[in-house]
Amino acid sequence: MATIVTACTLTLLLGYLDKARCVGPPFGADGRSLIFDRIKDRNVCYSDIQYLWLGRGIDLHLFPYVGGGITRDGLLTGGTVEYPVLSGLLMWLGGIGAHTDAAFLEHSALLLAPFGLATAWMLGRLAGRRALLWAAAPPLLLYAFHNWELPVVATAVGAIFVMASNRWSLRTRAVLAAVLLGVGFCLKLYPGLFVLPLALYVLTEDRTRGRFDVRGAVAVIGAAATTVIAINLPFALAGYDGWRASFAFQQLRKADLTSNSIWYWGLRPLMGGGQQGSDAYHHFVGVASPLLLCAVFALALWLGWKRYEREGSYPWIGVSGAMLCAFLLLHKVHSPQYTLWLIPFLVLLRVPWSLVGAYLLADLTLGIGVFRYFDALVTGADGGVAEAAVQLGVWVQAVLLSVFFFRFLWARPRQGVGDHVVRPGAVTSGKSAPDAQSVTARLPLRQ
Repeated sequence: MATIVTACTLTLLLGYLDKARCVGPPFGADGRSLIFDRIKDRNVCYSDIQYLWLGRGIDLHLFPYVGGGITRDGLLTGGTVEYPVLSGLLMWLGGIGAHTDAAFLEHSALLLAPFGLATAWMLGRLAGRRALLWAAAPPLLLYAFHNWELPVVATAVGAIFVMASNRWSLRTRAVLAAVLLGVGFCLKLYPGLFVLPLALYVLTEDRTRGRFDVRGAVAVIGAAATTVIAINLPFALAGYDGWRASFAFQQLRKADLTSNSIWYWGLRPLMGGGQQGSDAYHHFVGVASPLLLCAVFALALWLGWKRYEREGSYPWIGVSGAMLCAFLLLHKVHSPQYTLWLIPFLVLLRVPWSLVGAYLLADLTLGIGVFRYFDALVTGADGGVAEAAVQLGVWVQAVLLSVFFFRFLWARPRQGVGDHVVRPGAVTSGKSAPDAQSVTARLPLRQ
């Protein structure tokens, strides 16, 4: 465990130093490092944290959302940011006492690092040395301080960690996990996808009385929903227009050059419109992406149910991971730092190292290539190699996400995760109910 936490500490330090190459004197009157725009893409040291020092009221120390809004052109005003309320609150906290983007980056790194360390510790307890895939791999170095991802990953892993514990009843653990997923939803939305698989797990897990635990499943959904409402309501009441604007911004966002999506690199060339894409293309993506996501989410839930019928336990972690893969593949925007969302599932589920290694290489290719490509577009340099790297990264990741979707659904969790066991009364084919007297086998957390 000490090795994992130490490795994570060193990786986080290197990650900060990597981003800090883009900051430093001299500063402009607005506190922006004058070197930022000149080297951020060429030197691959860009971060959203430094970039959003301006334009979101952080430099003015405006409390988020209250008094903000969005224009018809999709520009945010006042203190509104494009993320859910808890991420906006973290951004505001990081800006307290900062008068330059360098100080904001430093404060934000200090604020975010404990979440990265907590994630490493929990993954280490659950999966042993495989947690080094989180603590010491390139994604954490590249993206730890690229955006505000570390807190949301910590909530998602925390929910799995709570469920693997033996300290409370199943229903109590599930409600606590649902609260964590609700908090995660208020940070970056995606943990909200995991609530329904968790509810189905609770619904089906304790069949000792020969019936489904409907009350437990409802309690899970209710706990997550109550958490989301309780966190969002004060912001909505204090500044409804600013609070609503964060959601409107994401709805209006297009699958453009910055999206790194299969839509932009696959569909856009077929529908015309040049580098910006045609109106027909953007309209089609705006409709097709959410419809496909809903369909594939339903498929993941159904396939998880089929596995429950065969083996007697609903694989909620695998289904959650599959739903995340669908989101990363089919959503209109795919930012490189989303890899941090996926890594815990690669740690906790039994996935071949060859596939993991291929994904990390594709991520590294995309994560470096995309900024070199942006630099070439701005400077007028030859960007052919960089564009090829971006497309290679996008398409290899797309193929592997499709593979992971099905692998996660059928993968066994690693010892200590305690997500899925085959009941003594289950069969390997056909529909069957779990043995009425069987109970969930729990494995202790790794020391």
